[in-house]
Amino acid sequence: MVIMAAIYLAAYRRSALFCRSHSTYVRKMRYLNKLKEDDSLCRQAQTSGTFYIFHNLSPFLQKVGKKYLTPQLSAAEMKRILEKFKETEQWIEKSVLIGCSDEHVPHFALDLGALEKSVIEAELKGSFTDLRKAFFVVDEKDSSLLASAQALLRWHDSHQYCSKTGQPTQKNVAGSKRVCHASGITYYPQMSPVVIILVSDGSRCLLARQASFPQGMYTALSGFCDIGEAVEEAARREVAEEVGLEVESLWYSASQHWPFPSSCLMIACHALVRRQQLEISMNSLELEEARWFGLEEIMEGLKREPNSAKQDNGRFLPWFPPKQAIAHKLINEWVKQQTSQSTQVL
Repeated sequence: MVIMAAIYLAAYRRSALFCRSHSTYVRKMRYLNKLKEDDSLCRQAQTSGTFYIFHNLSPFLQKVGKKYLTPQLSAAEMKRILEKFKETEQWIEKSVLIGCSDEHVPHFALDLGALEKSVIEAELKGSFTDLRKAFFVVDEKDSSLLASAQALLRWHDSHQYCSKTGQPTQKNVAGSKRVCHASGITYYPQMSPVVIILVSDGSRCLLARQASFPQGMYTALSGFCDIGEAVEEAARREVAEEVGLEVESLWYSASQHWPFPSSCLMIACHALVRRQQLEISMNSLELEEARWFGLEEIMEGLKREPNSAKQDNGRFLPWFPPKQAIAHKLINEWVKQQTSQSTQVL
């Protein structure tokens, strides 16, 4: 019996390992990795893949009813558009790989900035939209994909020459790297770490705005990590620099890729500041305004749309970043924490 049990256990473990290593996700990731490493395979995939198109880094959207969609063009549709401009299919090799479906249909992004924008828009019945504006109208899945695509396209546009030799760098077909053949240096896309911190004193949270923000929009504090800094150090420093408060405790929430102003990794944290020192001393070089918000005001602001924030007297009521932004997640988490504490007290 002991021997049979051992055999069954070994068989179960092998079966479980097989299922795990051959799951849809694993197969998809391995397929994408092959496309990144094998130029000929990726070039072949471009003939059967789908394409998200951009014009000078602005994604193409189509309005269907009240919804905005990010269409995926087939390779045949891409060829038709290029033929209209008397361009060859070689243009497609300027595209970058951004993912694939569970059925292994590869997705690419291609910037058509050198072609006439109005002609493409008329041909495809849509418009190229600034990515910041697109974030407010497309769904979360599409916004994440568009952000990744734009960041990768931007990186290739700004890394066409080797920083050591000054010689041109060559993109691989997938766009996962660039190589300087003169020096042998391989360049990979990079992200800059940014901390974003929702500061609380226990019953209120602190939000701020910069002069460049849309009217009425407030968000959490944020800043780039300095060389040599840990995330915790960067968060404490940013709070001290921007609003003159000292963080007492800090805890991690989540992370998100964010393409503004370039490719950033947003590392989201909640911070509790010392109750003995709650007076804000704002750094006016970085912020236009920073203030404390109570729970009720935050809940009202979460319901408010940007276009409904303007009052009759011309002033704007507070509103917060869209659901696609990690700042929105931080604010929502704070609200849940506050309402949970209120329920416990009752």
